[in-house]
Amino acid sequence: QVQLVESGGGSVQAGGSLRLSCAASGDIYVLYSAWDCMGWFRQAPGKERERVVGIDIEDRTVYADSVKGRFTNAKDNAKHTLDLQMNSLKPEDTAMYYCAANSWTTSCKGGLIGPWAKYWGQGTQVTVSS
Repeated sequence: QVQLVESGGGSVQAGGSLRLSCAASGDIYVLYSAWDCMGWFRQAPGKERERVVGIDIEDRTVYADSVKGRFTNAKDNAKHTLDLQMNSLKPEDTAMYYCAANSWTTSCKGGLIGPWAKYWGQGTQVTVSS
């Protein structure tokens, strides 16, 4: 099994920044496999969960159009952490943010990890006020 733990959420004013971190741990063999397909998702009240950023086994990355140019991911393969630097935050970025991981599958090529991912963190709340 793999455990994902998010941290770094909080409340900021519009235009501010936050850095989220996802730390992965668990069975070493499963962990290395699950590191091949990772991403950050978010879900606002009353809305579907959406992918914010996805990264595949070759570090091909895809960002949601709504966050391009503002959010940047940082993956540390040695530490098994996946950070999300969020700049120029907007009220519409308010949501619960989740880290997700899955063992490699061709469905993940290009960073297209989806809601079908096997491993999820408990989430961290991000609130942006206007």
